[in-house]
Amino acid sequence: MQIDKKVRCSRRKTRIRKRIFGATEVPRLSVKFSGRHIYAQCIDDEIGSTLVFLSTLGCAKSGQKLHANVAGATILGKVFGEMVISAGIRCVVFDRNGRRYHGCVMAFAEAARSAGLLF
Repeated sequence: MQIDKKVRCSRRKTRIRKRIFGATEVPRLSVKFSGRHIYAQCIDDEIGSTLVFLSTLGCAKSGQKLHANVAGATILGKVFGEMVISAGIRCVVFDRNGRRYHGCVMAFAEAARSAGLLF
């Protein structure tokens, strides 16, 4: 029987979230890719709050036109990494949100690492 793509993604997401947890010292960096936009946030799971948030929608307001592709993920990852470091966070746990570590997810992660963020 063929399993739906959304079901497979949600199974991967729950399997990943069982193992990772964001603390105050080491928050969880969650990245979400839709068809048009990229959303990234650092989350403290102990108190249940978002510490830093950035999306391609926010960058579009500042004049940059970013899409949900590898080039957009690279730019957003670099900007997001700099934002997180300026907020006083050096180390994070990476939550790929059920996506494979390939393409846009990998480009975002590598750009955030190049900005100085530790995974």
